Amino acid sequence: MAMTRASNTRGGPVTISKEGLPEWLDPVVRAAETVAPRQLSRFLPPENGAGRQSAVLILFGEGERGPELLLMERAGSLRSHAGQPSFPGGALDPEDGDPLGEGPLRAALREAEEETGLDPSGVQLFGVLPKLYIPVSGFVVTPVLGWWREPSPVGVVDPNETARVFTVPIEDLTDPANRATTVHPSGHQGPAFLVESALVWGFTAGVIDRLLHFAGWERPWNRDRRVPLDWRS
Repeated sequence: MAMTRASNTRGGPVTISKEGLPEWLDPVVRAAETVAPRQLSRFLPPENGAGRQSAVLILFGEGERGPELLLMERAGSLRSHAGQPSFPGGALDPEDGDPLGEGPLRAALREAEEETGLDPSGVQLFGVLPKLYIPVSGFVVTPVLGWWREPSPVGVVDPNETARVFTVPIEDLTDPANRATTVHPSGHQGPAFLVESALVWGFTAGVIDRLLHFAGWERPWNRDRRVPLDWRS
């Protein structure tokens, strides 16, 4: 099996490998290998190459209630996507390397470590999804898929960037009672998840929604249920 080598934030090697993954991740592996960009989002990177290259880490682990995802809530004081739950991630730095090669892998692990305290040596990267685009911030995002082979303690590293770090059981994400459609003030509608006292919406919810769908984990839910972004008020 071909492997892609990169460096983690501590300078050691890391590989993209599908070896030894738990069987329940098989549908995610298959989805990552077959999904087309437009099946994930209608927002794709500009053809002229514009946009700031970035990456997020979609980290699957196994908790007390089975399979789960790692998320964080961005600090409310940030200029971009303030207060939103999201995957760990951010813009590529020059030292991350080639944006078309290993750069997104390094960036996803580095940002996850900086934002959540995650030990990247315990993460097995097993795939990447097609690059997507966030028009409001101009980010070209590479979603990097990881298996939390050796879990490490996580939490808020810098409260100026992160409000909290938490995990969400896949069981809760697929529960129809936790699903809704959000309506942005601009009129844009998208999937949302009401989990862990948070409203997960926007880019993060869109990617989770498509992963659940193409992995075959999605359960029928009421798409007519509307939840405002200021749902707490």
